[in-house]
Amino acid sequence: METPFLTHLTQDDYKYVYEASEDSFLLLDALEEDLQDIKKQSPLLCVEIGCGSGVIIAALAKYLSSSAHCIGIDINYRACEATKKTSRVNSASLDTTAMDLLSAFRANSIDLLIFNPPYVPTDANEENLGDQETFSGCLVKSWAGGEDGCSTLNRLLPSLQEKLSHSCVFYLLLLRENNPKVVLEKFSNFGFVGKIIKERKIRGEYLYILKIVRCNSIK
Repeated sequence: METPFLTHLTQDDYKYVYEASEDSFLLLDALEEDLQDIKKQSPLLCVEIGCGSGVIIAALAKYLSSSAHCIGIDINYRACEATKKTSRVNSASLDTTAMDLLSAFRANSIDLLIFNPPYVPTDANEENLGDQETFSGCLVKSWAGGEDGCSTLNRLLPSLQEKLSHSCVFYLLLLRENNPKVVLEKFSNFGFVGKIIKERKIRGEYLYILKIVRCNSIK
């Protein structure tokens, strides 16, 4: 799986859009290592929540170009614009749409889900700065995760039973401070099971990639 070029994005773009960093590339590495399983799963609809610069969904779209429809979603419309630029420069076919989490998707429609959420533990005031229409506010919203770093993930969890297909695989990035084992317990309460498939220490952070499926999809 090729890592997309991002040289078309400028410093002005990065005032509003999260710049691909070590966490993005860890997620790319995990997907690349799992490509055989992804291909075997034959997903028809692949979705990335919080597509940002588009580096992840564009890489996946190019790899699955003949078999899957890929969509990058972001609450920040500027991120959707950046992702479309990335797709065009890298000849990757995908769509983008500005929406809050999975609100506009049909039931049981998503076969592959990817999410690098706002995961940094922050107080409520800092998290709410993301509601301001300023470049600093947009960037805050891309990483500020609330008290335990899981506020956005906690909002997503109740919708997964409805939105994900029965064979869906969900790749999720977390920080050590998010307590991945506790997060996996939360998933089990909603009928899912998961495991850590990759981890890496980077610049004072310790990151994990979780792979999550429905309990009844395990053979």
